Amino acid sequence: MSTSDFDLDSPTDATGAPAATAPNIERGVAAIQAVVKTLPDAPGVYRMLDGEDQVLYVGKAGSLKKRVASYTQPARVSHRIFRMISETRRMEIVTTQSEVEALLLESNLIKRLRPRFNILLRDDKSFPFILIRGDHAFPQLVKHRGGRNRPGDYFGPFASAGAVDRTLTALQKAFLIRNCSDAIFNARSRPCLQYQIKRCAAPCVGKIDDTAYAQLVDAARAFLGGRSRQVQDQMVAAMEAASANLDFESAARYRDRIRALTSIQARQDINVDGLDDADLIALHSEGGASCIQVFFFRAGGNYGNRAYFPSHDKSATAADVLAAFIGQFYDDKQPPRQVLISHALGESELVAEALSLKAGRRVEVRHPLRGEKRKLIDHAATNARDALARRLAESASQRRHLNALAELFELDKPPERIEVYDNSHIQGSNAIGAMIVAGPEGFRKTAYRRFNIRNVAARPESQSDDNAPEIIEAGDDFAMMRQVLSRRFARALKEDPARQGGEWPDLVLIDGGAGQLSAARAVLVELGVDLPLVAIAKGPERNAGRERFFMPDRAPFSLDPGAPALYFLQRLRDEAHRFAIEGHRARRAKAMAGSPVDDIEGIGAKRKKALLLHFGSARAVAAARVEDLEAVEGISSAVARRIYAHFHERG
Repeated sequence: MSTSDFDLDSPTDATGAPAATAPNIERGVAAIQAVVKTLPDAPGVYRMLDGEDQVLYVGKAGSLKKRVASYTQPARVSHRIFRMISETRRMEIVTTQSEVEALLLESNLIKRLRPRFNILLRDDKSFPFILIRGDHAFPQLVKHRGGRNRPGDYFGPFASAGAVDRTLTALQKAFLIRNCSDAIFNARSRPCLQYQIKRCAAPCVGKIDDTAYAQLVDAARAFLGGRSRQVQDQMVAAMEAASANLDFESAARYRDRIRALTSIQARQDINVDGLDDADLIALHSEGGASCIQVFFFRAGGNYGNRAYFPSHDKSATAADVLAAFIGQFYDDKQPPRQVLISHALGESELVAEALSLKAGRRVEVRHPLRGEKRKLIDHAATNARDALARRLAESASQRRHLNALAELFELDKPPERIEVYDNSHIQGSNAIGAMIVAGPEGFRKTAYRRFNIRNVAARPESQSDDNAPEIIEAGDDFAMMRQVLSRRFARALKEDPARQGGEWPDLVLIDGGAGQLSAARAVLVELGVDLPLVAIAKGPERNAGRERFFMPDRAPFSLDPGAPALYFLQRLRDEAHRFAIEGHRARRAKAMAGSPVDDIEGIGAKRKKALLLHFGSARAVAAARVEDLEAVEGISSAVARRIYAHFHERG
């Protein structure tokens, strides 16, 4: 693989003079033509960049020379590509060994760089798995996200955390496998509540030996691995045998376990031959927008579905959208053995080869035209159509609200990005600042941010540094708001001073009244940032519907309690309030769960764990003698004396 960089930010015209006055399309074509002369007739990936070095487009080609040369004839391209060529000032080229390698690299770069002229997969969150750990004598059953770096057996992916939680609950009832951490497991001296409610066999206190527990784990693996009917039949036989021997208590336990398995099968079972390990991907387009539904089938079970709404130009074809989606979707995911799609792809064999290379085994990409698999694809397409209809209806309503805000707050145009700020604390403790983001597509939860308010200690009288951080008195909401906005927009100025990244708001809403507005305005003025700013104050007696709005250089005003714009603004404010309170509670809970051992200098996570496992509690650590502390693995004599001094020699 090799990389080339072509910079033609100042192309010349036919006379050799700077082409600063030439039309943009001519500058773009000139930049591309200069690159074409040096390109090989080989596979690779190209990036088109504008004058600010922002990536406009990422593409792949079996022949770089032929593909890039097609951009030098703008009369034959769509309006979207015409605009892209007009903005192109530079290109970056990466040659690859094969077109398959180029396809994989293209998908990775699109997902990482998010060029605005590409079809983009949005809201690509990771999927949860079920993990039966393989690094303990008594394996644990847990929900898992992220890389598969823990030893054990992984089952999934599941479409949602809710689907995993329901399945885990049923599996615990059916197989009695522990879900507690190793620390809790090692510290138990008697069975916990999970044993009492018949969701764990209590191996921690010897209620079951390792052989019998291993049989439960093997049965759970078999069930999740697709042999659900075999496992259930074995349980039914055991229940009948217990009943025949008049052991009705054991028979009742088997009955309850069988019911738990049945609850999973009722939601997951399918009966389609050859569909043990597959993803169904169906697309529906309407009004220039698209929805893609992905259904996950693993080990003969339906693990749920998720809807995606890729961003693309209205002129993009269904095959183009689907191909781009598949490349980006599987960029960081393991493909199944089969991928069934609703529309035929122009390069289905290439896509299948790329997925096979990524998976390390054969992956089949099929477009079924008849039979049971076609019925499943049609069902997924119906779900995509219904989800898109709901989204379009919500989008139309959202647009009306944004238009109303533009008129209400005298904005130049309807806002594409609204940021709402709120603080949450109890008398200044565990203070959190929250920012939520909304736009035409609704709440953009991936853009939400929380700020831990930094309460600076009182400054000595001799200190006169004007650049020292502002002292925040307990409960000073104005100072907290100043700190949050200063951090937010100072960073924005550093990372995107030209405001071209789409991360600058068109409207800033503050939860509060005239005081909060004044504090926020002072921050923006100091930073030299000009943004529409509005504060929303709760009405008399904090009644919803009687809010007052404060804006710079405008008298406070209220809205008709029945105005749709007021309801929309209340939703924005309440979402910010919810997000702030949620963050404050999490921070407070973390502080309450903190251990006195955390405050000992030189005691890291490993030594803390060793101390707590050895003594059972922080109180026991504090009461321990030096010689007792030295008996803990990893605690030297010097460290033991330091720990003892921490608890016994403080004034």
